[in-house]
Amino acid sequence: MSNQDDNPFYFRQLLSGRDFGVDNPIAHQMVNFAYLIGDSTTKECLMVDPAYAVDDLLAIAEADGMTVTGVLASHYHPDHVGGSMMGHTIEGVSALLERVSVPIHVNTLEKPWVLKTTGISDTDVVAHEAGDIVTVGNVQVTCVHTPGHTPGSQCFLTNGCLISGDTLFLDGCGRTDLPGSNVSDMYDSLTLLASLPNDTVVLPGHQYSAPSAARLSDVKEHNYVFKPRTREQWLMMFGHD
Repeated sequence: MSNQDDNPFYFRQLLSGRDFGVDNPIAHQMVNFAYLIGDSTTKECLMVDPAYAVDDLLAIAEADGMTVTGVLASHYHPDHVGGSMMGHTIEGVSALLERVSVPIHVNTLEKPWVLKTTGISDTDVVAHEAGDIVTVGNVQVTCVHTPGHTPGSQCFLTNGCLISGDTLFLDGCGRTDLPGSNVSDMYDSLTLLASLPNDTVVLPGHQYSAPSAARLSDVKEHNYVFKPRTREQWLMMFGHD
């Protein structure tokens, strides 16, 4: 579905355990958001962070008359791209590639982590630098490199929407005490995101708060991660021993 009759921008926000993976207890527990972004004129779309139930996600796109032509991966964690987590094997991009042959778009610093976590081939992956643009139909998606949660975490900016992965939630931000995390990098990434237009709609990687989206101005006003005004204050509040 496009957001306006005269706008070809196609967009779906899908919640794990509700819209897909309804029989998967981990999907219910993790409350991940997956996204479909595309062009309603050309009927092509990109899938963001497919995990848990790729057939469900493909069926949703197909029901809308859309063909999936690529995947945007925010980062390497299994609840976003598939792999082993908490003793469970989570379906993700590997299973998706058994059904459709599409490129998996990742940040160049995240590529080795994605390959190791998912087991997909090097040739399945397209590595991107900060600011690269992925095009689907006539819709452009800008890759915004936001290290901190992982070295190659990336957000996706398109049509006034920021799909923020696990970098920025509506309340809080991604953890910085995991392998590849860096608390100082997270400060830089949040500072970068805060510089975007205030009317940007933030769409996170998990539903950790009641709303599913919010204007950036509201997130900056209410999210405690924006309270520190300097790196020193940030490290004092969020740094690790």
